Amino acid sequence: MKQLIIAAAVSATLLSGCVISIDKNDLDEQMTSDWQLKHKENRHNIAHLKGNESYQDILNTLGTPAYSERLSKNDAVFQVLFYPTQSLHSDGKMSKDECTPLVFKDGMLQGWGDAIYKTLL
Repeated sequence: MKQLIIAAAVSATLLSGCVISIDKNDLDEQMTSDWQLKHKENRHNIAHLKGNESYQDILNTLGTPAYSERLSKNDAVFQVLFYPTQSLHSDGKMSKDECTPLVFKDGMLQGWGDAIYKTLL
């Protein structure tokens, strides 16, 4: 009988558990990687652009782009900054097709997205 009581006490200790409550928002944030959060932040910032920002204003807001280009066309200088906004390939590498291009003419933002970028090519 003594062995049965000891076995019950040990079993109760081993089988007891604890309950942890996790807020859904905390869980979502924990499961979201740094690059996903950065893409979301870039999409948010780009969605709030007005179109009259300077090149330097954008750098101050969005930081260093993943890619950048500079070209001349019809006596105007264009700069294009590419910010990561989506993952298409899941290969761990960032490519231009996973970025949103921001097009500047003579230092002022003219527009963003593939449509305006393709007009330069």
